[in-house]
Amino acid sequence: MVDGNRRAAKSPARGKYAPAQLDEGEILRRGLDTFAELGYAATTVRELARRLEVSHNFINDRYGSKDNFWRTVVDFAMRDDQDDFDHQLAKSGDDDEHLTGVIVQLYRRSANASAKNRLLADESTRDSDRLDYLHQRFIQPFWDSIEPAINNLIAVGRIPRVPPHVLYTAITGPALALAQAPVADRLNPTAAPVAQQDRNDMADTLSSLVIHGLLRPCGQ
Repeated sequence: MVDGNRRAAKSPARGKYAPAQLDEGEILRRGLDTFAELGYAATTVRELARRLEVSHNFINDRYGSKDNFWRTVVDFAMRDDQDDFDHQLAKSGDDDEHLTGVIVQLYRRSANASAKNRLLADESTRDSDRLDYLHQRFIQPFWDSIEPAINNLIAVGRIPRVPPHVLYTAITGPALALAQAPVADRLNPTAAPVAQQDRNDMADTLSSLVIHGLLRPCGQ
């Protein structure tokens, strides 16, 4: 008969010292949800380990630091965004159609990625190395991709001539607000909760309002 202690010694590690049981995608999704919910400063390595159900050394062992893990999470969350925007811009059409297509796509992606939106909205209010990373890797490339169409539309009077940061806010600000479901539910208490609504339909309604306000009709 095998001794019980010997059987226990051969069992795999459990509890807080367990190795990662999740695949890389699930690890990064849980990391994104945690950073979005708590913010970077309040997200401790210990809390990440608890939510990932791994050893408290796991983040540092695999990613080097909490900061490196955050960057990996952000890269994962935004990995396909710019390629999709560039594909939209490469389609045939005029500047009006290109910009409209990107805005519609941006709002749809935002409506279906609440955690990413919350993280971006939070980090955009903080002057930090993390914002530098977001700006260099994602924000500036996005703006660079749509700026030629915007400049052309400004030149023909379709878009008002205002500072770039004002236009950036006008285009992206409402998209980030799509993460504010609790506010929406309070403002429209008789409707179905936002979580139960068609996210693409909500995004299309909002993007239509923004495009209508941003682009003057031809000839005006």
